[in-house]
Amino acid sequence: MVVTTAELSEQLAALDATMRNIEAVLDLDRMRKEKVELEEQAAAPDLWDDPARAQTVTSRLSYVQSEINRAERLRQRLDDAMVMLELAESENDASARAEVATEVTALRKAIDELEVRTLLSGEYDAREALVTIRSGAGGVDAADFAEMLLRMYLRWAERHGYPTDVYDTSYAEEAGLKSATFAVKAPYAYGTLSVEAGTHRLVRISPFDNQGRRQTSFAAVEVVPVVEQTDDIEIPEDEIRIDVYRSSGPGGQGVNTTDSAVRITHLPTGIVVSCQNERSQLQNKATAMSVLKAKLLARKRAEEAAKLDALRGDVAGSWGDQMRSYVLHPYQMVKDLRTEYETGNPAAVFDGEIDAFIEAGIRWRRQRAQAASAS
Repeated sequence: MVVTTAELSEQLAALDATMRNIEAVLDLDRMRKEKVELEEQAAAPDLWDDPARAQTVTSRLSYVQSEINRAERLRQRLDDAMVMLELAESENDASARAEVATEVTALRKAIDELEVRTLLSGEYDAREALVTIRSGAGGVDAADFAEMLLRMYLRWAERHGYPTDVYDTSYAEEAGLKSATFAVKAPYAYGTLSVEAGTHRLVRISPFDNQGRRQTSFAAVEVVPVVEQTDDIEIPEDEIRIDVYRSSGPGGQGVNTTDSAVRITHLPTGIVVSCQNERSQLQNKATAMSVLKAKLLARKRAEEAAKLDALRGDVAGSWGDQMRSYVLHPYQMVKDLRTEYETGNPAAVFDGEIDAFIEAGIRWRRQRAQAASAS
């Protein structure tokens, strides 16, 4: 189908309006000023005397630079497309017009992705994320599914260049994982991944069933924001029990020869967190406490708001509370049951291509919030 110049001009005008709105929301002038201030801080000779502050400054600077560059590149591409369309029209150049049409399609996708970022305005959306995956109903298939989801999210983070740190993995006896906790260390990781919280369902021919029967299994995903120093989360020592043990890998094999792994139980709530990522016992304890504080913060805020799923996404991992279905047999489809977004390429999804699901989820959440505030 040939797109006319008038149609392309109308599409570019709509994209320009969307881009102007995004630029206003991002407040690029403010971000440029912040970039200058952060560059001055990063250049200070004593910056690394405080490693935690240095990490915060450099991470924020990297994020601000990335956001400014992303918006400026899109603005330049949009302006160039407008000029190219004018030239194509004045010279009646069909090939140039076709090139503009291709660029308009690419620009629409890129601008839509940037627009989604502007929808992340929740109290904790700008923070890094802690993600916990737990196998649910379905036995060994559920444990295998939990491991598939862990790889999916780690691959997603890798595709975006987001650093990750796996804090704890509890392996199942036959295959897969009972649970795993990892951090995504990038700005807005929480706001982005929070829509992934819920029960995920897998339908396939079980590779663990010698009769080749179809199996339905479940896994639960929990996403909480990383705790910052300004958060008021106090944990009295008499409310926790700390156990140390030897780190283990798949099949129970030992990872190291010292009791460096740490498990902390919060007695009033029963929340249990572990860290065994082959660091010292002291480091594992500090990390586990950070994870526990993040979970308690999520619980506290959720209780105050009377909306537990808004922050913690607490789910049972079984029928009745599913948010996404992954079907590998008798047909192939991944479908989000909230947004209705679906794809017929599960292999790509399990390889980390989940941006379209995340973007649809963020828009769906915003629409629900707007509908609730209007009622």
